[in-house]
Amino acid sequence: MTQQNSLPPVWFRLPAGFHDIGPSDRAALKAFAEALGSSDAQQELSQLIDGLEELADHDVVHTAIGLHPEEPVGVATSLFALTLRPVQQPNPRLTVARAALAIARSSLWTSSIRRFIDLASGLPCCLIAGTISVPNVEHRLFQARVATVHPEGLHLLVLDLISASIQHADAYTDILEAVAHTTLFSDPEASAPTASGTSRILEVLS
Repeated sequence: MTQQNSLPPVWFRLPAGFHDIGPSDRAALKAFAEALGSSDAQQELSQLIDGLEELADHDVVHTAIGLHPEEPVGVATSLFALTLRPVQQPNPRLTVARAALAIARSSLWTSSIRRFIDLASGLPCCLIAGTISVPNVEHRLFQARVATVHPEGLHLLVLDLISASIQHADAYTDILEAVAHTTLFSDPEASAPTASGTSRILEVLS
């Protein structure tokens, strides 16, 4: 759930393996890195938090890091972000279409797929996913982005998932699409829970 009082509330469900993380976690992560006794870990975690603080300046309201076991040994990591951006366009379909077109036209894409998602809410929704080449980064990255709109029509929602584990592109795409299907705009605890999409999202990368 988004927590800024000035923004409309949004509820969503992340699958197993994702852990909320934000700039307010700097002290805890610093203590964790110090406990590891690794100067490299301290530097990398500090850079991570610096990056999260920069995202806050771009209307990013929620971030989480994904950690999933990878055979035979290792961990596949990813970063989830939710952006909630004010818009002046009263037509929700036009808002989403313009956002999706702007995302798809990015020069960073090496290859991508683009498709519409049918949400139970009936809100317009578009997914763009594929590989990107980022300046000063040696290897390509996977990124999936979903654009939709809040029912009040005044805010664009963009859900992002990015990872260096491009071999899991299909699974990560399924994850982000499943998260989009869990997005709600009223308190889910006020009504009976549903299992829509639950098994699918929990099984991905398990």
